[in-house]
Amino acid sequence: MATRPPVSLPKLSRRSRILLIIAAVIVLALLLGARLLDTYVDWLWFGEVGARSVFTTQVVTRIILFFAVGLLVGGALAISLMIAYRTRPVFVPISGADDPLARYRSAIVARIRLFGIGIPVLTGLIAGLSAQGDWQVVQLFLNGTSFGQTDPEFGNDVGFYAFDLPFFNWLLGWLFITVVVSFFGALISHYVFGGIRLAGKGGQLAGPTRAQLAITVGIFVLLKAAEYFFDRYNLLLSDRNMPLFVGATYTDLNAVLPAKLILLCISVICAIAFFAGAFLRNLQLPAIALVLLILSSILVGVAWPAILDQFSVKPNANEKEAASIQRNMDATRRAFGLTDVQYQPYTGSTTATPDQLKADAGTMSNIRLLDPNILSDTFTQRVGRENFYGFPAKLDIDRYTVGGVTQDYIVAAKEIKTEGLTGNQTSWINKHLVYTHGNGFVAAPANTIDRAVKDANSDGGYPIATTSDTQNPAGAGSPGAGQPGIEVKEPRIYYGELSAADSDYAIVGGTTGNAPGEYDTATDRYTYKGTGGVSVDNWFNRLAFAAEYGERNILFSDAIGDNSKIMYNRDPRERVSKVAPWLTLDGDPYPAVVDGKIQWIIDGYTTINNFPYSQQTQLGAATNDSLNGVARQANSSINYIRNSVKATVDAFNGTVTLYSIDDKEPVLNAWEKVFPGLVKPSSEISPDLRAHFRYPEDLFKIQRELLSRYHVSNPQEFYSQQAFWSVPQDPTAEGGANPAAAGAANQPGYYVLADTPGQSKPTFQLTSSLTGLQRQYLASWMSVSSDATDYGKIRVLQLPSAATGATQVDGPVQVQNRFQSDPRVAQDRTLFNNPNVIPIYGNLITLPVAQGFLYVEPVYIRQRNQNSYPQLARVLVSYGPKVGYGATLQEALDQIFGAGTGEATTTPPQAGQPTTPTPPTTPTTTPTTTPPNTSGGNAALDKAVTDIQSALAKLRAAQQSGNFADQGAALAALDAAAKEYEAAKTAAPGTSTPPPSSQPGG
Repeated sequence: MATRPPVSLPKLSRRSRILLIIAAVIVLALLLGARLLDTYVDWLWFGEVGARSVFTTQVVTRIILFFAVGLLVGGALAISLMIAYRTRPVFVPISGADDPLARYRSAIVARIRLFGIGIPVLTGLIAGLSAQGDWQVVQLFLNGTSFGQTDPEFGNDVGFYAFDLPFFNWLLGWLFITVVVSFFGALISHYVFGGIRLAGKGGQLAGPTRAQLAITVGIFVLLKAAEYFFDRYNLLLSDRNMPLFVGATYTDLNAVLPAKLILLCISVICAIAFFAGAFLRNLQLPAIALVLLILSSILVGVAWPAILDQFSVKPNANEKEAASIQRNMDATRRAFGLTDVQYQPYTGSTTATPDQLKADAGTMSNIRLLDPNILSDTFTQRVGRENFYGFPAKLDIDRYTVGGVTQDYIVAAKEIKTEGLTGNQTSWINKHLVYTHGNGFVAAPANTIDRAVKDANSDGGYPIATTSDTQNPAGAGSPGAGQPGIEVKEPRIYYGELSAADSDYAIVGGTTGNAPGEYDTATDRYTYKGTGGVSVDNWFNRLAFAAEYGERNILFSDAIGDNSKIMYNRDPRERVSKVAPWLTLDGDPYPAVVDGKIQWIIDGYTTINNFPYSQQTQLGAATNDSLNGVARQANSSINYIRNSVKATVDAFNGTVTLYSIDDKEPVLNAWEKVFPGLVKPSSEISPDLRAHFRYPEDLFKIQRELLSRYHVSNPQEFYSQQAFWSVPQDPTAEGGANPAAAGAANQPGYYVLADTPGQSKPTFQLTSSLTGLQRQYLASWMSVSSDATDYGKIRVLQLPSAATGATQVDGPVQVQNRFQSDPRVAQDRTLFNNPNVIPIYGNLITLPVAQGFLYVEPVYIRQRNQNSYPQLARVLVSYGPKVGYGATLQEALDQIFGAGTGEATTTPPQAGQPTTPTPPTTPTTTPTTTPPNTSGGNAALDKAVTDIQSALAKLRAAQQSGNFADQGAALAALDAAAKEYEAAKTAAPGTSTPPPSSQPGG
């Protein structure tokens, strides 16, 4: 048969080749130019924050992985193609004149280097790009440490599962890909070059073809044997019994685990058979081995475990799985920090006396009325002043000691808000060179409002907010003027939560040219003198940033001169994320004044998902509730978490500092070996900084979710789930009061300053209610301390179960329903919910008081117009079956517990609590002064009445100014005058002079 002449591709002219080369260079420049530009900008930024070693370590590790995996996959493919080409048959019969393989064969031979080198290089590039993203897996393997804990099945240290096993699984995955790619490369090559022919009965394989393919398959089967070996350890992360528990089940331990060992041995035998078959003339031995491997995989690996599970385990699961459940319970508690939970029986009383309330003065005097999730617009309108200042949608809660008194405050940084710029303010120069920074730290006592609230239309019900800024270092001139402020030495804020936009950069510090100066006050301009920012006083950097932001003004503007610097990546959470990419960050950074400087505090978590037997938890789902932070967590799976790092970002300089709060945490220790010197030890945390550490919300939510199940101590009880708890829905959110509402969000945890049973003084803590499983009644109350003395201590007040016959305590949803159905609330709701006003229900806080639970909920109103803001209008209180509803907290408490009970909210701490008196809550009704009847003519009595009137006048003035010190002095004078009056009255019983009312509640 005549052979068809080879078909060659048309040759390109010299001009065409040049044009193609130029086009290729342009495409490559476009692809790589942006990446190189981003890399250079990042390199400058890491230099600014002093973390360039983080940048170089990442880049070097990624480059090594890129070339290592690229060479592995691409090199193996190149070798496979080369062997297939060199062992091709010398003579290949052609099936006909139009045989397509002949054309392909001729084209490949004509450009053998293009195909033989180009295809492996392209494959290697794809593989390398895919692998370089796994740099953290490799670095943890190289720097892993010991946990000091072993798994209950194999006795391996947990560090093996955390650091080594993920790397071995990753490496095996790439080896499998390499072998598969090489096999198909050889298969296609042999087919094209005639080593494999489909003509004839059963087709034909050339000897070299058979050898190469058999050896490749043998290597694959040998890797399968290695996979079976490591699968034994992966069984400790089995999800066979999800969602009940994670870990090796009875079936896994008694059927799957032996099957893995059997299949491992069979795989080794099969691999040997394939290697032997490479040198035999037939493939019977490899074929038999392959059939044996497939049958054993089905029978031993699938059928036998299924039979055992179906007919032995499931009928007796509560007994068969008891050991595995116990392992899961123990591991989960260790992995999520739930091993040292303090459980305390709690009666859940529904009645209390005024004396019992007064005994809980540490809690009662700190009841929080301000909801940080509602008051952002109130802060913006009342203390934001200029239109370009603003606050995050969610404010924060922290505690401060002011004037010797410690209490919780609603706090916020008054940041620059470029979205608020209007008109000419939005020009490029104004947006990026003039309005560059915020100005001030705002704080409002969380249990206080500005003045009396008598009705929905009165001018009151607002926070007493002080602003420490360049004009008011300690709050003078702000709505809370006269109150001791929180001193801030440098109130300018260049880095904050409102600077998250990629284009929200600022150019500062220019001392020459036509720099306009940065807005500081209505009369002053400011030139930045801090260390933040990257220099743009040279043309190369100006060109780079002009290209990065697509803004030619950066290059040509004469407003940028000597000492000019550009600030970017200004969001505190983003800065910490770039410096420590191995941390999972809490979704809610918060500002704090530390040593006179405004610092953003961000909690960092070290997490893994390979802790043996520990329950897998979806991070995003577990932390999602009605009050999420500024950032939502990705829904990644974890089964170990520690709040091992506290990070700070200086609001003025942007300095990022990482502190360890658990110097022995194994995952943190591994990363400290990767990035030495990056994390400072806990010994370097200043007392002032430590005083503002809060227990992080996202970790609390995860632990709360798990504690609702893992408080159970008995495996059989855990299996039955009857003692499980639930996180209640937020009844103040939309649909929350209706348990059947689809998508109703969970109630968040609330920060409060309170003394829980067993504590000797009020502490700042994060709290939450827990209800019975899919029930509304209260089952327990959980709190975690944020104080330095017992930071992270979890306490649970556990109510008697319904099975004991105890009276059930209403949960948040039931209490909210009772609030809504109260006739007084219904009447006011009709009044409020009109075309001009809408009611807003604040956070429903649950507080343990007098062996029962006190529910407190503020009710706000807001006008229906664009620039309106919420105003506290009413306070709802519930204890047992009773509901209090009034314009003030004191009034609502008096309705439940009797007249005068509201004074407990202003009572100083009792014995065993701090000796420094807690500041009185600002009375929310004006003290009443009854004109005295002086007809008795007793001089001492008249003097006492005069003193009472004078003290009341001072108290009213102090209430209006918000001055806690003056309020305390006035109350002391009022108490002394009242005693003077009683003494005078006793001495002259015939007199009829009634004293002015000395109760602030009036």
